[in-house]
Amino acid sequence: METIRAYLERKHEELRLLNDCLRNRLDLARPCSVDDVVRSKFQITAALRAEHELHEWKATETAWSHTADLASGPFEFSYDYQRADLTVRGPSFYEFEGGCASTAIYTASGMAAISAVLLASARIVEKADILVLPGAYGETLELIRAFVPHLRLEALKLPLGDAFAPISSPRILLLDSCSFAGAFDAVLRCDGSSLDLLIFDTTCFAGRSGRIRRVQRWARRYGIPLVLVRSHNKLDSLGAEYGRLGSAVFVHGNEHQPRAGGVEWKRLASETRNAVRLLGGAALPAHFPPFAGSAAYWALTKRRVAAILRNGRSTARHFAAKLPARSAELHFTHGLYVTLHGRRVLDEAAARQAAEDMSSALHREGFPIRHAGSFGFDFAATEWFHDATTNQYSVRVAVPDLPTELWNDLAAAIAVWWRTHRAAGDEG
Repeated sequence: METIRAYLERKHEELRLLNDCLRNRLDLARPCSVDDVVRSKFQITAALRAEHELHEWKATETAWSHTADLASGPFEFSYDYQRADLTVRGPSFYEFEGGCASTAIYTASGMAAISAVLLASARIVEKADILVLPGAYGETLELIRAFVPHLRLEALKLPLGDAFAPISSPRILLLDSCSFAGAFDAVLRCDGSSLDLLIFDTTCFAGRSGRIRRVQRWARRYGIPLVLVRSHNKLDSLGAEYGRLGSAVFVHGNEHQPRAGGVEWKRLASETRNAVRLLGGAALPAHFPPFAGSAAYWALTKRRVAAILRNGRSTARHFAAKLPARSAELHFTHGLYVTLHGRRVLDEAAARQAAEDMSSALHREGFPIRHAGSFGFDFAATEWFHDATTNQYSVRVAVPDLPTELWNDLAAAIAVWWRTHRAAGDEG
């Protein structure tokens, strides 16, 4: 259990790490509340972005100046016109075992990364099945259905049974960190030797999560080519949403000889880089967090993600006890959020309104909660949620990095509000 005092001291360390990246540091008082933490964190990161723009004024889209000092903290960049050939030198957002080599391609968002990979696959394979798990990210499924016609979407169900049995056509597994826990774990108990490619969306796992390492080992065991795609706007910027940044990381050394009639995926990295160029999806240097990569950064990131996960587990237990009939899903594999549904079926507008009403009401009571469409903050975030596999809408409650007692009080208040306003008569 983390006390308010210990929490504020940890947050002071985070703020100091951010502030130390400024050339002209802000004069910030030690935080005395969660509101102080949130306000100071977003003020510092805004100052970092502004300072970068002022200092790097020669680093334009057309790269007209060859005297520009292209850097953001530990990250160094080189590129020509419109960053079509962007090269990034700097720390990895992952921790690879055994010195495993990889190639990272940075993009303007997580969706830009997975879009480029999926579209680039058309240059490698004429037709393929892409297998997805329950709970997979809705926009990714929407993308495949609307714009990636060479991939046939196949939604897996539990138990998996012979879902990975050898067949003649190429198969890609899309493993998503926002899948339901049971489905995610079931995959890693299967024989994956018949799979041709594994695309793993790691967005909801910390970069050094043991689950990422577990997937790496599983892919290596069965010789499955592995691509890690990620939005860095969630867990990689200490809850400050530093900038829109995504990546596709191609892990080398997994590939065995393709099975008979299989597909050669070695060109996928170069084809993805070309897709990023043609789609105009390259990353902006200003969006790389200058505070990332240090030992202090990793220690603080580890502690805040651990706090979120502890709070997430207690939330699942509390809602299971207090809202058993109104909990849509309490056991996502990442543990970062839960979803709730009402007595009546929700559509997108109703779910959005319910998220706004609940967050506004509880915020007026003094709780650190906001209607915000993301997660990993120092405040609870509510938003509508669409389960693309069931086509059902619900309200997502993103668990924050808060001290234990304060979060337990807020979780209890959420349960009371939901039971009163959405479970009984759905009024409001």
